[in-house]
Amino acid sequence: MASGQVRVAVIGTGDVGRGWAAMCVAAGWPVALFDSDARALGGAAEEITTRAKALVDMERARQPDLDTGLQELFVGRSLLEACRAAQWVIEAGPEDLRTKQRMFEAIESVAGKARAVTSSTSGLKIVDIAARCARQDRCLVAHPLNPPELIPLVEVVPGSVADHALVEVVKGWLRALGRFPVEIKKAIPGNAANRIAAAVWREAIDLVVEGVIDVEDLDRVVSLGPALGWAAAGPHLTYHLATRDQGVRGFLQHLLKTFEMVWEDLPTWTKLEPAKRRRLIGLIEKAYDEKVEAIRPVRDRRLAEILRGLERARGQ
Repeated sequence: MASGQVRVAVIGTGDVGRGWAAMCVAAGWPVALFDSDARALGGAAEEITTRAKALVDMERARQPDLDTGLQELFVGRSLLEACRAAQWVIEAGPEDLRTKQRMFEAIESVAGKARAVTSSTSGLKIVDIAARCARQDRCLVAHPLNPPELIPLVEVVPGSVADHALVEVVKGWLRALGRFPVEIKKAIPGNAANRIAAAVWREAIDLVVEGVIDVEDLDRVVSLGPALGWAAAGPHLTYHLATRDQGVRGFLQHLLKTFEMVWEDLPTWTKLEPAKRRRLIGLIEKAYDEKVEAIRPVRDRRLAEILRGLERARGQ
């Protein structure tokens, strides 16, 4: 293993786990896989290889690193076999508290050499996930967005007894993988990214199911509108730049009443009722179902090109 590389175990081989593994393999890091569900584990190595190779094709990884990573990719026959040599154990199992608690307990019993054990949870708290562990100081959340190997943001959420030096180590590992770690200083359901996504998606769902706009046009409104501006600057900076020398003070002076009018009219429901859920599924499937396999690689190439453009601009 080369200097600077980290020996990783990915536990859980759903889409997120496979994304983590593809990212690490493409960086040349040794990766061991395990999943208690044989069906999920089946075909995992093949898909991880495909996704890692795609990173090279999109110029998000280097071929020599990929070759090294593929040689080191290993499928464990047991949790012990996957974790016993790992420095970093990445849990990427189902989003269920009891399942994750059992997994963390099991990991603790077999991963004595691991410096960090992270959960990919999008909404659960590490203090709850690791509640039955003796070594809670090495447990934290490292939440990626999907697909993990392409979207660089990772939310890092330490527990109340976290080793702060270790938090910095994990951030360093993430940066070495080309990620942008952001630390969530107060554990809340959904962290930051998913709360923002949930708020935006609720409005997007409502506009579609109420017949205001078609599914495909709604996705264009977001991806070619706010999402494009936010990709370059984020919401606060976007609005701070919107009125030139007046900054956000001027923006709020001129447009706060408009925003408040819209906020008053936004939906506030907290449950997607069965009828709306059925309508939403039907509308999305009608718009996209026959195109998904063709759309997915196009989406990935667009993400890679957006990232490349942002990186070029950042280097100027």
